[in-house]
Amino acid sequence: MDSTPPPVTPAGAAAPPPGMPPVAAATEDKTVAIVAYLTLLGFIAAIIIHSNKKTQLGAFHLRQTLGLFLTGILMVIPLLNILIGICLFILWIMGLISAIQGQMKPVPLVGPLYQKWFGSAFN
Repeated sequence: MDSTPPPVTPAGAAAPPPGMPPVAAATEDKTVAIVAYLTLLGFIAAIIIHSNKKTQLGAFHLRQTLGLFLTGILMVIPLLNILIGICLFILWIMGLISAIQGQMKPVPLVGPLYQKWFGSAFN
């Protein structure tokens, strides 16, 4: 017979519904995640901050931002640059909102690919 007690959940804390992206722990700092989306200089600053205090949330959003920056290179293709630029801007906004909310929610379409391709980056 197992004598270990069941895990205790804090009062008022409910498990997230299935299908919802993981949310960072309350103590996990969202600074790296948010700063990563603020221009190339913000991305570099976020890498430096993340190297001192590594978090899952920070690493996740650094990978998402890296993927968005590298996808932005496609903007050199004539005729597609406006369409790609608009799509990247929308994905950037969605990623920033996810970072502000402390969620590890990949950007639509390409976010899961970024996590797969850059999975070992920033760990």
